[in-house]
Amino acid sequence: MKEHLKRLSRHHGASTEARGAGSGGVEAQGILDSRILPDDEFQERWDAIVLDTDLKDRLLSRAILNFTLRPNVDRAEFPLHGIITLVGPPGTGKTSLAKGLASRTADALKSLGRFMYLEVEPHALASAAHGRTQRAITDLLGSTVAEHAANGPLIVLLDEVETLAVDRSKLSFEANPIDVHRASDAVLAQLDHLAEQYTNLLFLATSNFAAAIDAAFISRADLVVTVDKPSPEACRKILTSTVESLAKIYPKVKRVISTLEFDKAATLCLGLDGRTIRKLVVTACSFEKATALNPELLSGQDILNAVEETQRERAALEKGNK
Repeated sequence: MKEHLKRLSRHHGASTEARGAGSGGVEAQGILDSRILPDDEFQERWDAIVLDTDLKDRLLSRAILNFTLRPNVDRAEFPLHGIITLVGPPGTGKTSLAKGLASRTADALKSLGRFMYLEVEPHALASAAHGRTQRAITDLLGSTVAEHAANGPLIVLLDEVETLAVDRSKLSFEANPIDVHRASDAVLAQLDHLAEQYTNLLFLATSNFAAAIDAAFISRADLVVTVDKPSPEACRKILTSTVESLAKIYPKVKRVISTLEFDKAATLCLGLDGRTIRKLVVTACSFEKATALNPELLSGQDILNAVEETQRERAALEKGNK
């Protein structure tokens, strides 16, 4: 098994280099994407995420420390696991931020050699068969991830980590199969083992539901950061950058940024997540057939209408959920 994984790793590394940075690949059960870092696509995601600069700097510094300080300190005194966890509402850019962070970290540490990136697909590990999920997690972390870490610096994305490390205190043995409990046990055991063996390994975990993550996983995280919905200033920046991006294709669109309607729309974006704000511009292009045919006809009023409609829909959903 180990020899097979080594051959797979060498083959994948060669093929990824041949295709060039930014090309992803699927290699083993539970691996959604793998590529060499730094990666141009991931760098663009980092640049596009509108966050407080201090937060970005803090995340990057902490990720770098994982590879510079962690290998040189006594783990008994510094119980580091090589885990950074990003939590917050859906649509706030946690996954894109994690991918960008992975690339920026590798770029800052080129002297350490080639960095590899793996993205775990948690849903691919779940199985209704007795004991299968636990074994799949053990194989993924204990074999696939360990083999890559043995070959050089590695950054692993655990997206939707609550799917793997579910809060066992909220589970009922009557309502939940014992495999669910054992799967969380397996994740924690493998993370402990990997932390002992590989200081050139960093996990970046994300979750929309922090309360659903097992407390033992949170305690193992070296840093937990909340990525919240954008501030008023960030809302304006996100909406502006999205219009400017569209203006690269349809130059006349840029004029809407200077309108009073756009100004009001940016103010009304407060409370929306970044993903939704970016989609508003597309929604605004769909109100009139003429604008859909020619987006250069987009107006500030269209964008304001899109924001108002989205806020009404959100309010109706919240009222219906009460």
